[in-house]
Amino acid sequence: MRYLTIALAKGRLANKAMEMFEAIGISCDEMKDKASRKLIFVNEDLGVRFFLAKANDVPTYVEYGAADIGIVGRDTILEEGRKLYEVMDLGVGKCRMCVCGPESARERLEHHELIRVATKYPNIAKDYFYNQKYQTVEIIKLNGSIELAPIVGLSEVIVDIVETGSTLRENGLMVLEEVCGLSARMVVNQVSMKTENERITAIIKKFQSYLKKNAGK
Repeated sequence: MRYLTIALAKGRLANKAMEMFEAIGISCDEMKDKASRKLIFVNEDLGVRFFLAKANDVPTYVEYGAADIGIVGRDTILEEGRKLYEVMDLGVGKCRMCVCGPESARERLEHHELIRVATKYPNIAKDYFYNQKYQTVEIIKLNGSIELAPIVGLSEVIVDIVETGSTLRENGLMVLEEVCGLSARMVVNQVSMKTENERITAIIKKFQSYLKKNAGK
């Protein structure tokens, strides 16, 4: 039996995902050793192995079949645009992708003016403005604190993830438009879905019943 390989986005999401896997009977003791320098963690009895990757890389590992299953945020899936199956919303890590800026920028958005948009998510921003709003904008890719861009005059607005909105408020910014809702998703390699259908479907069904049982908790 070949290993079923699962890629997890590093950090809080990986920890939450492992809680879920354990709850459905797929544990991996090797992952509990925080001092371990291992890159791949294996449960030989179940024929399952896990590895941690940067969130942006998870869809790539899944598309190319280096991982059969991936757990990653919807923001990453949308931004990376890889060919894979998005099979389930795990309902954790809920937040929103929004257009944010000072109140003064609202009118420019409403009138579809040519503006600058700073973001870590150029593909999501491009799709929103060009294909949904039909507004021509100049998109500037940034990697650091996006909130800085409108404050120093680099852009009129930003497209970024909003959880509580407190950072925005502290910097005199607000949510002006909502792009889409976000949460953690399970994705599956397209070939694996055929070749390992039975095993993958069993995992999906167990996750579904776990989520149903824990809904609202």
